[in-house]
Amino acid sequence: MPSGIRAEVKLIDPDGCVVTQAATAASGTVQSVSKSVNPDRPERVSEEFVLQAGEYPDEFETDVELSSVFSYGSSEVYRFDRELGRGCPCERIERHDSPVIDVHADESALFLTFHAPDMEGLQAIIGDLRRRYSNLDVQRLLQSQQDRAEQQLVFVDRSTLTDRQLEVLETAHGMGYFEHPKRANASEVADELGISGTTFSEHLSAAQTKLLDAILEYESG
Repeated sequence: MPSGIRAEVKLIDPDGCVVTQAATAASGTVQSVSKSVNPDRPERVSEEFVLQAGEYPDEFETDVELSSVFSYGSSEVYRFDRELGRGCPCERIERHDSPVIDVHADESALFLTFHAPDMEGLQAIIGDLRRRYSNLDVQRLLQSQQDRAEQQLVFVDRSTLTDRQLEVLETAHGMGYFEHPKRANASEVADELGISGTTFSEHLSAAQTKLLDAILEYESG
């Protein structure tokens, strides 16, 4: 069975994203984003999207010029042309050979859905995005069906942990504190960190509580 992972991520006001710029300017939402490349101009990309808003500005403050090309009742279809390789969020994902299969926006919030081949591939994509966009939020992860049972993955946002909590977890894990039988006890990990056993326990308990909160909240949701 395939081991692929379907991921949906959220970015707030990402740099260079024309879609969120337009949605924000019109206080609206964007759906049905599509793009194409002319074989005679492979260095350029044409994109279209459907914008729904209460009213539409005469001019958009975007990085490129938008042209209205069609109307769907209260929705407008806009088109723009841009250079390929400008480093927008979609391109950062697609450079990992994972096409973005859905793009939509609610004002400044951009939602992207893609399939990663496996956990290693997912970590590479998430890591690349985090290096560029500090406000990345993983909304949902879904693993391919295994043995006819749908397996769901829980993604823990490392930014919820303090630097010290993350250091305590990484050191304890690396020294084998969580293994059975343990390769290192609490005192040994604390000595490695240069802190007291009590301080180690406090940091570890706080970090574990945050991890459990994320897991249990996901399960209940």
